[in-house]
Amino acid sequence: MGSGQPVAVFGAYGHTGRFVVAELVTRGFVPVLSGRNAQPLEELAREHRLEARVASVEDPASLDRALAGTAAVINCAGPFASTTGPVIEAALRAGIPYLDVAAELEANLDTFAHYRERAREAGAVIVPAMAFFGGLGDLLATAAMGDWTEADEAHIAYGLSNWHPTAGTRLSGAVSRERRGDHRLRYSGGQWERRTDAAPTLEWTFPEPMGPRQVIGEFTMADVVTVPQHLSIPEVTTYMSAEAVRDIADSHTPAPTAADESGRSDQTFLVDVVVRSGGAERRATAAGQDIYAVTAPLVAEALQRVLTGRTKAVGVVTAGEIFDAPDFLQALAPHIALDLHPQQQNA
Repeated sequence: MGSGQPVAVFGAYGHTGRFVVAELVTRGFVPVLSGRNAQPLEELAREHRLEARVASVEDPASLDRALAGTAAVINCAGPFASTTGPVIEAALRAGIPYLDVAAELEANLDTFAHYRERAREAGAVIVPAMAFFGGLGDLLATAAMGDWTEADEAHIAYGLSNWHPTAGTRLSGAVSRERRGDHRLRYSGGQWERRTDAAPTLEWTFPEPMGPRQVIGEFTMADVVTVPQHLSIPEVTTYMSAEAVRDIADSHTPAPTAADESGRSDQTFLVDVVVRSGGAERRATAAGQDIYAVTAPLVAEALQRVLTGRTKAVGVVTAGEIFDAPDFLQALAPHIALDLHPQQQNA
């Protein structure tokens, strides 16, 4: 477990940040709480009897103070387009690993583009998108690949019962839309395409008991950034259940509310991953409750493995690239129901 190691959590008082702090405490780490707003930061610190260090991405010296003496930093503060660069720079100055829970396509692409070579040369570990979007799908795709060295296509379908977005999700989405303009992104033929046509509405047959559901195709999420970084798959597509898309598109959809003592909402999810090569198909699925809450064990498990050397790579790396994907997923058993289907079947 954490053995009392101090870990900086930037954006600790946000919705996901609070789940991450609680998970780190459970695992024996000592979170060092950080963020720009002193009042919620100090309130959270009193609640958990932890140290608070106010810091802002506009003030590099404050970030240096926030990370001083810590073993790693987890960035939970969106919009990540604004925070990833400054916090990564602070982590590099401190010589500590950096992990984030960013689901913003542009922010994740920027991290790989700007820091991959530099981090590799420094022997540093930077793990972006270590969350429900980006991390979980990448781990599932990697596990489904098994002994394949390449595949023709990967499909990642999200079956969410609903999607009550946090204020952070709405703000990050607005920043992404501002950067993207009237375009949407698709990954096809081994490269990114900017498209102006509407995303297609399709039917996806999820495993039972969910079964066939209407989904929005090419609903491009962070997994489409992470998977091609290390898996030789030229076609990577993500799909989102239509109900969830309607929820997040509606400005009146309320934020998530707690449905149990841990603070999780009643939202359920099923992530269904299919990879195909020639006439063969492989599949892996994961089901659970609350996409924001499940991000906490994902990033905390990643942190634990980074700090104990259970890694396979350095630099800017994805979950499936740096970790043993099947073993990592099995370690999440208390939080997700995992089904790694028979490894090969006819398509």
